[in-house]
Amino acid sequence: MIRVPGQPGKDLCDPHLGYTRRDILRVGGSSMLGLSLGSILQLQAQQVRASEKKVGEPKAKSIILCYLQGGPSHIDLWDPKENVPDNVKSVFSNISTVLPGVQFTELLPKLAQVIDKATLIRSMSYTPNGLFNHTAAIYQMMTGYTTDKVSPSGQLEPPSPKDFPNFGSNIIRLRPPQEPMLPFVMLPRPLQESNVVGKGGTAGFLGKAFDPYTLYPSGDDMDMAKMNKINVSDLEMRADVYGERMERRAKLLDTINAGMPDIDRAVKDYKLNEYYDQALSLIASGRARDAFAIEQESRETRDRYGRNTFGQSLLLARRLVEAGTRVVEVVWPKVANSDNHSWDVHVGLSNRMKKQAAPMLDSGLSALLVDLDERGLLDETLVVAVGEFGRSPQRGVSTSGNGNSDDGRDHWPYCYTALVAGAGIKRGYVHGKSDQTASAPVENPVHPGELLATIYESFGIAPETIVYNHLNQPRELVKAEAVSALYA
Repeated sequence: MIRVPGQPGKDLCDPHLGYTRRDILRVGGSSMLGLSLGSILQLQAQQVRASEKKVGEPKAKSIILCYLQGGPSHIDLWDPKENVPDNVKSVFSNISTVLPGVQFTELLPKLAQVIDKATLIRSMSYTPNGLFNHTAAIYQMMTGYTTDKVSPSGQLEPPSPKDFPNFGSNIIRLRPPQEPMLPFVMLPRPLQESNVVGKGGTAGFLGKAFDPYTLYPSGDDMDMAKMNKINVSDLEMRADVYGERMERRAKLLDTINAGMPDIDRAVKDYKLNEYYDQALSLIASGRARDAFAIEQESRETRDRYGRNTFGQSLLLARRLVEAGTRVVEVVWPKVANSDNHSWDVHVGLSNRMKKQAAPMLDSGLSALLVDLDERGLLDETLVVAVGEFGRSPQRGVSTSGNGNSDDGRDHWPYCYTALVAGAGIKRGYVHGKSDQTASAPVENPVHPGELLATIYESFGIAPETIVYNHLNQPRELVKAEAVSALYA
């Protein structure tokens, strides 16, 4: 049996959910593979109902999103302030970067030396309506829309087939990859706040055919070696199923089709042979299996990214886009509302950021930028590093109903920082500016929706492109305009 893991399948009580990867790719024998998988690829193409307007030549062929789940403190990383009250000033010292006049804190020494390859957006903001809830802010960052139920703090409803799609699902729907490769991969864990898992991380009303392939190795979040446990046996053929046998069966299908002219005429507009070939190529090529083999990388390269879950996930992301994957979302490997290694620093900020989270970010993200650039991939790969919000300018205050120690900062959606690089984005540029205490933008505020619009436009997709939801209602990909000042 050939298997590719997907979301749990539907049953007869849920016909509206459509077919899932598991329904389609788990087939009883390879003789049925082409017909079953080819049929679903055909159905995917039929589902692309969009009034699409192109916006010039696309610069991006792929995107790697480094999603800093939990909300990192911008003041303690890449937007430090001086001459401010003690309860605002970072406990960490400032250092110079390669960009004149631009400072980071001491937590990002490696990134400070390569920031000339990227753009910093120091004016990310949800104003005028702040979203202090992790799940609500994550959902808006990933989809461009606000959830139906928003609470100041606490949990929301779980993922639903009615949700707006993750931006990656929209991209692979409108810009499917040209290689026989997994189009959208999410790793090493799902988006999560406490017991709400996956909100904003699915294809929602587009249907499960556009969900990401999820690679979640076994082990808890504190297992720094979990990427060594990657298991891609689901993408392997049985030992007794060889390419020659599959190709013989493909020819058998051609013979059957040749004897069925009436059926041929009935389906001639559906390009069944094209979809059959795509299905056969994806499984038989071994391209995906090879991309997951990070042990093929040199020891020096793996060390440079960092021997931890985040660093090795970014290395794998580079291998995936190099092999043809369109969208890779690397989710910070620690959930919001948790301790140790989490960016959600209500308490213990000094130790957790200095000894745990920041070193992993610094090594991994700097290595990714350099590696992509040296390989010539940065010109066509968009890299985005951002959380759902920043942290409160004042330590020890409550902004979301959570308790905070003097060595902690609460949620702060009104001003924070993002990093964007590659695919036509300016190098060595700082967009926007925060005020004296990093509480609000004073120049060029950028809403998360505008960041998504910029991502879409980088792929040559107009942000106002219309998609149809589960009720067949027209909806824009995102109700925002791209930030043209970010482009070189």
